Amino acid sequence: MATKAVLTISSKNYGAWALRGWLMARLAGLEFNENVVSPDDPAMKAEMLLLSSSMRVPALQNGKVQVWDTLAIGEYLNELKPKAGLLPADQAARAHCRAICGEMHSGFSALRSSLPMNIKAHFPGFKIWSRAQADVDRILEIWTECLETYGGPYLFGDKPCIADAMYAPVVTRFLTYDVPLPPACVDYCKQMMALPALKEWIAEARKEPDEIDELDAEF
Repeated sequence: MATKAVLTISSKNYGAWALRGWLMARLAGLEFNENVVSPDDPAMKAEMLLLSSSMRVPALQNGKVQVWDTLAIGEYLNELKPKAGLLPADQAARAHCRAICGEMHSGFSALRSSLPMNIKAHFPGFKIWSRAQADVDRILEIWTECLETYGGPYLFGDKPCIADAMYAPVVTRFLTYDVPLPPACVDYCKQMMALPALKEWIAEARKEPDEIDELDAEF
């Protein structure tokens, strides 16, 4: 029997990049085991505290293949499981999908630093500073355009894809920090939160001990 792939991830409560890679693997239908990095591991702290998109967490090992960086994981999974539809079938939509994934991958630093992912927390009426608000506005613009163009309920139509995985941590952030959203984006967040895979992740995140004190501050 073939050995299962192994996905190395970090905290499910705080690890935004870990969530992206994990959700892509789930959406692809890949069978994998989890290797959870200790909260004391430097790679995990770098992923979350330095807010880096290029750390080697998450990382996927599938046989002799080793791939890290979340976008690379997504592209690999799309090649490995083409029928899963991780990227849209239409060429123009596929280019659009890659563009907004790239924007998430390299941008929105103000949002990441001032609204860090913390699934267990809730900060009603959280004050968002202007640079972070500009990031929020741009993300809502992306979501609105995608939902209008492709008809929803996900960003590129009737099934979740790589783009939804890339923006899934933003969905949890908007709920954590009580961010006001237009109706279409509220519906999108509800749709994402109802995904069985995301519900599974959140349930596990809520079981984690509060071990990373630096990330509990309201900033």
